[in-house]
Amino acid sequence: MTTLLLHHPAAAAHATPAGHPERPDRIRAVERALSAEAFGTLKRQLAPEALMEEVALAHPIAWVEAIAKANPKSGLVQVDSDTIMSPGTLEAILRGAGAAVAGVDAVMTGEAANAFGAMRPPGHHAERTRAMGFCFFNNAAIAARHAQRKHGAERVAIMDFDVHHGNGTQDIFWDDASVLYASTHQMPLYPGTGAASERGDHDTIVNAPLRPGDGGEAFREAMEAVILPRIEAFGPDLVVISAGFDSHHRDPLGSLRFTEADFAWATRALMGVAERHAGGRVVSLLEGGYDLDGLAASAAAHVAALMEA
Repeated sequence: MTTLLLHHPAAAAHATPAGHPERPDRIRAVERALSAEAFGTLKRQLAPEALMEEVALAHPIAWVEAIAKANPKSGLVQVDSDTIMSPGTLEAILRGAGAAVAGVDAVMTGEAANAFGAMRPPGHHAERTRAMGFCFFNNAAIAARHAQRKHGAERVAIMDFDVHHGNGTQDIFWDDASVLYASTHQMPLYPGTGAASERGDHDTIVNAPLRPGDGGEAFREAMEAVILPRIEAFGPDLVVISAGFDSHHRDPLGSLRFTEADFAWATRALMGVAERHAGGRVVSLLEGGYDLDGLAASAAAHVAALMEA
């Protein structure tokens, strides 16, 4: 089987103001990196638009409809201090959620070994009823819920290695024993959540915060000592990766010192857990990453590791 790459030109149509870090050039950098000859065997598919009821697996339908209604016909609309809508935003976020849904369908039916959704904007800061941190719909949460509702997955593990804590994903699954959310992230840093003491109602929230300046050694120690054993013990039927590459040492929004080799290592480690418990099923979704060179190199290393399945 192959790795499925889900992408769409709409990802570049979500506009932000000049100087905003979450800019269309991010997705162009990823697309250029994945156009190299080494990625010629990727199965490529245009991300579909998610149905409103699919997005509503993770968010109340009234809130989903309100976000859709807020999409401007022209100009820019600010929905949070750093979260902006443009005329192209609604299609971009629906196709981002659609990449999550289609990726789950592909790996749960055996059409692909694993999948990577190369879409923007990111999603892991989106809470049940709040758009924030560049995020509108929580794609990782939608993927988990879709796997459960459509494909009968009993347990889903979400691993987030973005430099920022995925407060939205934590919020959505805080009281859910069927989804384990694990995160490494810099602390202190936006959004201020993610302390190790935050464990959820069923001890299925696993936070392993890192200090500013920590690099690959600290990341791998946190993964091996804290996170991987918890995912292993959870025994997931699907592993979802919130693949944020702003932990890279070049990134301007954080102070972690990861290299692309660290992302490749973590990808292989998570694939190993998936192989032992979930038939190898992994769906990865792009989150942060704001230095274009660091993002491109990291995404390429991540996808290359996925292709080893």
